[in-house]
Amino acid sequence: MVWLVWAKQPFSSYWVLAPVAIYALLAIVHERILRSRTRAEAAASFYRRGIARIEDRWTGTGESGDRFRDTKHVYADDLDIFGRGCLFELISTARLPMGENRLAEWLRQPSSPAEIRERHGSVTDLREKTRMREDIAVLGNDLRVRLDPESLIGWAESGAILPRYGVRLATVALSLWIIGALLYWVNTSNFLPLLIAIILVAIVNIVFRRRIKTILGDFSANADGILLFAQVLATIEEETFTDPRLQRLSAELKREGALASTAVRTLARLVFWIDARGTLIAAILEWLVLYSLQLAAAAEAWRRKHGRRMRACVEITAEMEALLSIAAYSHEHPGDPFPEIVDTSERQAIFEGQELGHPLIPAARCVRNSVTLDAATRVLLVSGSNMSGKSTLLRTVGINAVLAFAGAPIRAKALRVTPLALGTRIRTSDSLQEGLSNFYAEILRIRKVFELIDGQQPVLFLFDELLEGTNSHDRRIGAECLVRALIDEGAIGMVTTHDLALTEMAASIGSVVRNAHFQDYIENGEMRFDFKLREGVVTKSNALELMRLVGLKV
Repeated sequence: MVWLVWAKQPFSSYWVLAPVAIYALLAIVHERILRSRTRAEAAASFYRRGIARIEDRWTGTGESGDRFRDTKHVYADDLDIFGRGCLFELISTARLPMGENRLAEWLRQPSSPAEIRERHGSVTDLREKTRMREDIAVLGNDLRVRLDPESLIGWAESGAILPRYGVRLATVALSLWIIGALLYWVNTSNFLPLLIAIILVAIVNIVFRRRIKTILGDFSANADGILLFAQVLATIEEETFTDPRLQRLSAELKREGALASTAVRTLARLVFWIDARGTLIAAILEWLVLYSLQLAAAAEAWRRKHGRRMRACVEITAEMEALLSIAAYSHEHPGDPFPEIVDTSERQAIFEGQELGHPLIPAARCVRNSVTLDAATRVLLVSGSNMSGKSTLLRTVGINAVLAFAGAPIRAKALRVTPLALGTRIRTSDSLQEGLSNFYAEILRIRKVFELIDGQQPVLFLFDELLEGTNSHDRRIGAECLVRALIDEGAIGMVTTHDLALTEMAASIGSVVRNAHFQDYIENGEMRFDFKLREGVVTKSNALELMRLVGLKV
């Protein structure tokens, strides 16, 4: 057709525009289809992950939170809060590091009763906003973004180090001189004006090099990360809320008539050009228009205009993403209620859990038990044979306390609890690097639990096989002394043991210590457990029988 138009001229030359226009239209339609397909695939992945969590197939499908693991934390490692297959992976749907950080903070540190109740209201509002969670889930891609919230806040709030107007005017003037000198050289072969311009550019770059590096080199983020941040902010801004807390957060993003997402999106475009400084084109532009200095001046202008809002943007995004994670968990587990947080004026300690289950154990295998710790029963002393469920019960109580104090639903029929400082000793081991024996590591952990006594809240302690690393005589005396000391300080808690000598503490200390136990039985030559908690002391052990079952001659 083109040949006919230009060679034979039988048609108007405007006919050439028709296929070009059709091609452009098809390209636009194709791009939209690809974008719709990508979004649909991301949405399908979002719902598949949700179904996997509901069906207890979620391990390894989410963010594990390994970066938050701390073996020295007073309960997090014992209760499997962070790591593959742990609580954080089950709950977190956050897309940005600040959301993950905030959720981890809530899981590591109990919140105040007022804060917990506020979260209950926010989660209730967000729970049915599936479309909002989907809209956030399909943003960007599945790759983890590089964005350090604290560094970003620090950069945004930094003071100006470039003159406000002089640098912009000087760079524009010098850029025009360079381009003019280049054109003059091409037309006249007179290199002198261009040489002077090059020398001036070199001098300017040397003078401002450190300041440019300070302004542009402090980014712990990339353009994709900041763009995702802006898109999450925009999603929050567009949503309508009924909960007062969420309304306040959303209103803060629209303060002064300017959308926070617009400012952050502008920053994302700026960071895109900052990230491009290592390219060949940028190197050429460096000499033509003082590329880095222009970017530094633009970054300073952005900081002056929007920098003071960055902290609020990060805080609101962190809060919303953490709340959305808990809301998704609540939506996917509708049978899990919120706990009743009892805020007493006195330093009381209450933990009353009905039909407590462990959220990390699949529902088909989860056996529920009720546990009450209060003024009448300060300590529950749980005896039982190996593998009977003692340690799991401690973790069940502990992880439900963590959920309750984070503002999340609990895996129970009901839970009534006062503010408590949680401390555990369930999983300890020796350390060759630190030169610690298992027993010494255990008593160091117990000391950390005792340090909680000096805090504002009474202590909830969970000790598994207390003082198992020493002889029976010292263990009996030491365990009773520890339990007495904790009771005297107003603590409540649970101690497990398969050493029946420790169950005698209930008689020597008094009625505030109550015995309970798990049983086992032999069926068709195999050891069986029902994992149901019963009153009193266990009447038999299974160690010898287990040894026989694996073929050892005893």
